[in-house]
Amino acid sequence: MAKWPHVPHCYGWLGLDGRGHWYMRDDQAQAAGAFASGIAGAKGSLLRHEKLIDFIQRNYQSDERGQWYFQNGPQRVYVELASSPWIWRVSHLGEVFSHAGAPASVYSCLTDEIGHLFLHTDLGFGLVHTQDMVCAAEQIGQGRWPAPETVLQADLPGRFGFVRSPAAARAHDTMVA
Repeated sequence: MAKWPHVPHCYGWLGLDGRGHWYMRDDQAQAAGAFASGIAGAKGSLLRHEKLIDFIQRNYQSDERGQWYFQNGPQRVYVELASSPWIWRVSHLGEVFSHAGAPASVYSCLTDEIGHLFLHTDLGFGLVHTQDMVCAAEQIGQGRWPAPETVLQADLPGRFGFVRSPAAARAHDTMVA
């Protein structure tokens, strides 16, 4: 890091969708709109290179403001989140793993106005993958997990301390300054 002390952080170029997939967002994707906007082309290109994905996931963390990034040498590459910082996979046995493969223990369950199921775990806060809703519902129904609390999706970032769009937060900070 001493070799490159003034490498700027990177904003808007990487996204994590609600299924735990990583997207590279070039200038064209960023110009199309926000990552989570649903606008055609705004998501960017799905990353498929397993070693790159593993590298990103090994170095995935948050800063003091709740902005998620991966450390790429001296540079932080901030992540645009479609939903939440973690995407949870749930096995038929009720085991919970992050999109990066890390095991997690469930503290609480929440559902939003759309019906998405979120888990607050020892690793942090995240969305249950859509393919695993039946397994998650079984855990709740059998009393292995707490009954879900109903929340508004808009309240989740403030309550759980994460920023969905570091690029938008940076643009806002620049306008205010």
